[in-house]
Amino acid sequence: MSANSITKSYGVRLFGDAVMREKLTSRAYQILQNTIQSGAELDPSVADVIANAMKEWAIEQGATHYAHWFQPLTGVTAEKHTSFIEMRDNHVVTRLSGKNLIKGEPDASAFPSGGLRATFEARGYTAWDCTSPAFLKEEAGGLTLCIPTAFCSYNGEAMDQKTPLLRSMEALNKHALRVLRLFGDNETKRVVPFIGAEQEYFLVDQSFLDQRLDLKLTGKALFGLPTLKSQAESRHYYGSPSDRVSTFMRELDLELWKLGIPSKISHNEAAPCQHELVPLHTTVNIACDQNQLIMESMRKIARRLGLACLLSEKPFPRINGSGKHNNWSLGTDTGYNLFEPGKTPYNNAQFLIFLSAVIRAVDKYAPLLRLSCASASNDRRLGGYEAPPVIISIYLGNDIMAVIEQVKTNQDPPERDETLNFGVPSMPEVYRDSTDRNRTSPFAFTGNKFEFRMPGASQSISECNTILNTIVAESLDLIATRLESSTDFATEVRQIFRDIFVRHERILFVGDGYSEEWFAEAARRNLPVLGDTVDVLPYMICDNAIDLFAKYGVFSESELRARHKVMTRTYVDQLTLDARVVVDMVGRQIVPAVVQHIGDLSKTAIDLQTLSVPSQVLIDEISHLTHLVSNTRNLLAALQDTLSQALPTDDQLRAEAVRDNLLPRTYALCNACNALEALLPRNAWPMPTLDEILYKDIQL
Repeated sequence: MSANSITKSYGVRLFGDAVMREKLTSRAYQILQNTIQSGAELDPSVADVIANAMKEWAIEQGATHYAHWFQPLTGVTAEKHTSFIEMRDNHVVTRLSGKNLIKGEPDASAFPSGGLRATFEARGYTAWDCTSPAFLKEEAGGLTLCIPTAFCSYNGEAMDQKTPLLRSMEALNKHALRVLRLFGDNETKRVVPFIGAEQEYFLVDQSFLDQRLDLKLTGKALFGLPTLKSQAESRHYYGSPSDRVSTFMRELDLELWKLGIPSKISHNEAAPCQHELVPLHTTVNIACDQNQLIMESMRKIARRLGLACLLSEKPFPRINGSGKHNNWSLGTDTGYNLFEPGKTPYNNAQFLIFLSAVIRAVDKYAPLLRLSCASASNDRRLGGYEAPPVIISIYLGNDIMAVIEQVKTNQDPPERDETLNFGVPSMPEVYRDSTDRNRTSPFAFTGNKFEFRMPGASQSISECNTILNTIVAESLDLIATRLESSTDFATEVRQIFRDIFVRHERILFVGDGYSEEWFAEAARRNLPVLGDTVDVLPYMICDNAIDLFAKYGVFSESELRARHKVMTRTYVDQLTLDARVVVDMVGRQIVPAVVQHIGDLSKTAIDLQTLSVPSQVLIDEISHLTHLVSNTRNLLAALQDTLSQALPTDDQLRAEAVRDNLLPRTYALCNACNALEALLPRNAWPMPTLDEILYKDIQL
């Protein structure tokens, strides 16, 4: 495809600005844009006009149905397809009314609600989010007009990812504007978080999922010896993609561009079969919708090419897991990045104030940020192989740290050499960024944005951004209140920054987050070490969290408690599924295969003895395998017994029981099977090995 073709096809399936200008009346267009850009309430009188324009455009493209597209607490999206046809005077007509555009009615009790809805209470509502453009989604059955919506219960409680995100954006905008007004900015009408979400993923041959139940049902390999060729030796990072992967990347780009999703960069990641997609930054609400579509498109296109896209956070042991690096910044509707330090950050008081708000927020609410990335799957990933550690810290880089020290001590900053010399006269001058990159930092400043590296590859980025927006809004609220009551603005600005730095400097760290020294230092600084999901779950419903989210209108107490219940039960269900899959594969595949191999060896030993050929080595091997398989059966029985035991009724105690009892027994059984795999010939092992899966198409 040529560059001209890309620009012509970009956004052809998006009801974006160009289509709106063409299809809407000038009045309807202006009213809708005013709502999108300033957050003003939408005039219901234009809803029918917009709905009809959407319908006409969708039908012109070949669509026959529309769907309210929403993001319930299942981790994936949902949609109910409704055709455009209606009956008028015994004739079929096509219609999408403003009423049907604005509101839909899915069955709320069929989705996770955490007790907000009883099974017999079915009614729920979807409401059009006009700030995120409608789009046409292509499936084998044709095109469907998808209308991004929020999803709530009959009583108005949020039952999705989008609603609290939109609420947090409003809170952040309100208090960021208060600060900007105090700095004399009367032009900015809206402050919006911008996100660039780097998406990591694995591609493997689809046939392996058909042969391995663990990959098929859980998205990860629960068994497996380390690959013979280590990750470091594979030279996969930034290597030339295989033909199949290259085709996948190209088709994925084309699909995303048609949807108006600005896919920018694709490359091989560090682990074999691991890759990454990086889109351009956009407003957080749209970025979250786009990321859901990116994951859906990855799975769909992979299947079409005979591949499987694995988005599990740790699909294979002992190599890199997959994250979703959340690059977060604050921008104004006038086009200014509030985290842009400028050439003289020491004198950029506005930048320092917004920077200090983030420092305070991350330190004060570190457990909530850790909570936003918690899951059974992400617990496997965090802490190694380029995944950040579970200790929350902020990396600012030496330059910004120096600025902080200078502001604290009122010293002038030293001169900084911004150029790099490659030692080759013909090469152009290159300028270094104000910060290096620290891959071990969970929350790193990267020039004019913060990179939050903890979210898992399969998770919705709505969760972490809802919390990030809210906690920074709380800090900006405190800062604005201090500044509004001050009689000496300039002095108070400096004093606020010094106060925040002194009180919250413990969260700042520029070293190696994997080192033992850092864990000891973090303990000395009294930073929370929340190793897994069970450790962090109570922070979701502690008094501080309830008060925080209620104050800024993001979550009510009932909504928080419901999400805590959903999150806890999801954790229990995921680990229970892992254990059930392990039991099935060990009992019905692995043990029978080993027993069969022992039988084959025994026949060979008998034959050798008949011929008076020494067979002691073979007999020893049979004895050793028999001992190992006996141990494996004992571990299998122990895991089955644990699965059969009733769990506590209290949600937190259920999660603790699964983590402390079920998970260790699952790991023990998997390790026993790995020991058996090491002794069996490849043709006797009943499933593809990690070597076969990860290196099928790699020739480096």
